[in-house]
Amino acid sequence: MVYGAGGPVRVPVEIAASYRARTRGLLGRDGVTGALLLTPANSIHTVGMRIPIDVAYLDRHLRVLAVRTMRPGRLGLPRLRSRHVLEAEAGAMRGWGVEAGARVEVEPEEETGRRVGAG
Repeated sequence: MVYGAGGPVRVPVEIAASYRARTRGLLGRDGVTGALLLTPANSIHTVGMRIPIDVAYLDRHLRVLAVRTMRPGRLGLPRLRSRHVLEAEAGAMRGWGVEAGARVEVEPEEETGRRVGAG
C-alpha cells in the first residue's frame, strides 16, 4: 500500500528479488501494469528501456526518499540510504500521490502474488 498525499492507493506490484529479476527489471517491456519493486537495490538504469519510467527510492522501512522520472538510456545515481526501488510508467507515481516521505507497504495478494497499495 502507498500512503501518499492523495490518500491510500492499492497498486499491483511485481517483486524482483533475485539477481536475474533485478537485472532484467522492465527491460524490453512496452509498458507495465502497476509497479515493479527491486529489492535490494539503491540505483537503476534505463539503458535499453523502451519507455520513460518513474523511480521511487525507498529506505529500509519502505519510506520514499526521492522520486524521479527517467527517460530511456539514462544512469541513475546511487542513493546511499536506499534499500529498494519502486518502478512504474512515467506519471504513475504522481497519480498515486507518491512523493518523498510517503510510506509503502507490501502485502500478499490472495490469488496471484503481492501488491503495493495504500489504505
